[in-house]
Amino acid sequence: MKYTATKNSNPINRSHNKAMPKYQLIIMRHAKSDWSEDNRSDFDRPLTSRGMKAARQMGKWLKQFLKHEQYPIDRIICSPALRAKQTCHLVVSALNIPENIVNFEPGIYGASCDNLIALIERYSKGVHSLLIIGHNPGLDQLLCYLSQNPPPPTIALNC
Repeated sequence: MKYTATKNSNPINRSHNKAMPKYQLIIMRHAKSDWSEDNRSDFDRPLTSRGMKAARQMGKWLKQFLKHEQYPIDRIICSPALRAKQTCHLVVSALNIPENIVNFEPGIYGASCDNLIALIERYSKGVHSLLIIGHNPGLDQLLCYLSQNPPPPTIALNC
């Protein structure tokens, strides 16, 4: 299934939201990773100590946020890249949820928006709350598509 986001596209049919069952999608980018070793592959980059702290904090924040939600997270899909796995383990630990709801999905690493949507559709069957942990630029593209907002500029010139 091909999804193409345009300025006027409407990926979410808001007129039918009342009839739709509640579904929650939580999108998280991995925490700060370590670029200090030149001989390490991108896939094998670990989190920095700052990244580990941030992942724990995100887990605590998410636990607080989800406290009043009707549905807890019942499935997590995560990139198998080291930094994403480390982020996932720290978040899962802070949330105090079982690790057996985590699926390490190779398709997330380097995924485009279309690929992420296909993975979300596949893994969301039978769940009320799905957490995806992955990478940019794919996650940024997904957020822009779902929110119908163009990506923010990464550089601006003031002449």
